[in-house]
Amino acid sequence: MPASSRRTLSKPLSSAGCGLAAAKITPDAKSALIVVDVQNGFVTGGCLPVKGGEEVVPVINQLAAGFQNIVVTQDWHTPGHVSFASSHQGKKPFETTQLSYGTQVLWPDHCVQGTEDASLHKDLHLPTAQLIIRKGFHKEIDSYSAFDEADHKTSTGLAGYLKARGIETLYVTGLATDFCVAWTAMDGCKAGFEVYVIEDATRAIDMNGSLAAAWKQMIAKGVKRIQSGDLA
Repeated sequence: MPASSRRTLSKPLSSAGCGLAAAKITPDAKSALIVVDVQNGFVTGGCLPVKGGEEVVPVINQLAAGFQNIVVTQDWHTPGHVSFASSHQGKKPFETTQLSYGTQVLWPDHCVQGTEDASLHKDLHLPTAQLIIRKGFHKEIDSYSAFDEADHKTSTGLAGYLKARGIETLYVTGLATDFCVAWTAMDGCKAGFEVYVIEDATRAIDMNGSLAAAWKQMIAKGVKRIQSGDLA
């Protein structure tokens, strides 16, 4: 664990990963806030709305004031993307299909490049954001994670950017908890970062138990589960 985190906790989080910090955590110059896919497509009125998705915006804005480093991700699909149910004859949204890289959930058409649906939410206020990672722009492969596309081979370059900047600790927020947030958090751990998911700064699709499953997987990979109130 990076020294900065050790200094701010009087004791570690519980081994289950869901305990609360005993003292406030203060992000430092080696910390980054990751804001995942807070786009019009994933809030009320969007093409793939996450229930309560817009509720993360004021929480993230408040958190942003405490970070020197912020990275934003943006779903950025081509028309006719392979992850769209409309691209597969006879398939409906939220069904699955098998692609070369594994099982793919099929979604309604959403966050198509250059559309208002793909735009970041207008009320996001992230004055220290330095980078936007656009993902899912390869037509034949989906990309939930900010680090790697769904084949687990094609890199976005984010890990190298963060390491070049001396970042050690990531605080992940955004949409949706059980897909893009979870994959980003787990890949962050895999890349060697200390990773926290700020639960009340995320919202989930929660399809067929996907939220509980995602938290179980995240905790098993070393992701720590905290609330926005745990940060100073």
